Amino acid sequence: MARVLVIGGGIAGTATALALHRAGFGVGVYEAHPDSAEDLGAFLTLASNGMRALAQLDACAAVTALGFPLTSMRVLDGSGAELAKTPIGEAGDPLLRYRCLRRGDLNSSLQAEAARRGIGVRHGARLASVVEDADGVTAHFADGTRATGDLLIGADGLGSTVRNVTAPAVQPRYAGQRVFYGCTATAALPPGGPGTITMIRGSGAAFGFAVSPDGETCWFARVSGDPLPAERIAHGTPADRRELLLPLLRADSTPAADIVAATGEDLLVTDATEIPTGSPWRSGRTLLVGDAAHAASPATGQGASMALEDAVVLAKCLRDAPDTDAALARYEELRRPRVEHNIVVSGNISRGVPSPSPAGRGGAPSRPGEDAIAGLLDWQSSAWA
Repeated sequence: MARVLVIGGGIAGTATALALHRAGFGVGVYEAHPDSAEDLGAFLTLASNGMRALAQLDACAAVTALGFPLTSMRVLDGSGAELAKTPIGEAGDPLLRYRCLRRGDLNSSLQAEAARRGIGVRHGARLASVVEDADGVTAHFADGTRATGDLLIGADGLGSTVRNVTAPAVQPRYAGQRVFYGCTATAALPPGGPGTITMIRGSGAAFGFAVSPDGETCWFARVSGDPLPAERIAHGTPADRRELLLPLLRADSTPAADIVAATGEDLLVTDATEIPTGSPWRSGRTLLVGDAAHAASPATGQGASMALEDAVVLAKCLRDAPDTDAALARYEELRRPRVEHNIVVSGNISRGVPSPSPAGRGGAPSRPGEDAIAGLLDWQSSAWA
């Protein structure tokens, strides 16, 4: 295979390009946005499995320069009483510790790393159609340009144009919660200590926050109920969003309401959304990865980490397979059980439904392949091991 087209320059797309480049493939990234900035106000956490995937791409340095590490989690009830405090992830390894950082910063950093390695990232390339023939697959863009390759990877997120072309019957669905995100440097510093993420089981919302070494508090809130109208999400103001959330938080005796009240313009809201399990990922020479294939509600905090896993496993499958068909079949065999388990568990949390899966450490449902993920992500091992 000579060349791979990656549609989407977000986390999934750029990481996939880095992995394919490391595996020896020619690759180009085509991003609809005019620059690398996307969701600048939102933050995310990369779990240890995501950090492990980045290590296999030799991209740790680009990411550990951002944000701050998380090594423990504490849980409070609505009265503010501490219910538990436990280590999280692989806290003993500085490269594999959970990391809290802004999504836009992560995107920009990965794209800069791609550029440093000579991978082309073209901005303003909005996909219009995909045409496949015996010689390859061609992406046609809205500006009249096109690009041809041997394989096209759809890494263009929840509203994927590639998915709409290859599997138009598959539509994202509401997962049962509105999700608010914010950051503030003016909140009175809540207790918890450095490197700790605090989860609050409130009466009207699930709330989480972490405080950076510089004193910035990053937080999220998940609220059950009907979805917000798209117009309100797109055009609502931070003040509107605060007023939606604050009455629910003020019913409890926790730091949550004060943190939100101290948040200014850096406050977003979205509806938690997921892709139904069993949805097709592949059509001929086109494959979906990341949120385009298996978006889950954010309740488990695994979206970005699962996308990074995708990148490494796909590149290894293509590197090690006798042909493309075998590679893509092996990729789906390895990835679908794990990522669809995450969709189900995360959706159940958002909907308040118990997950029937066997419990892992701490009572959390254990993801398929958890014991084997370190070996599967190991760049030196075979995807057929």
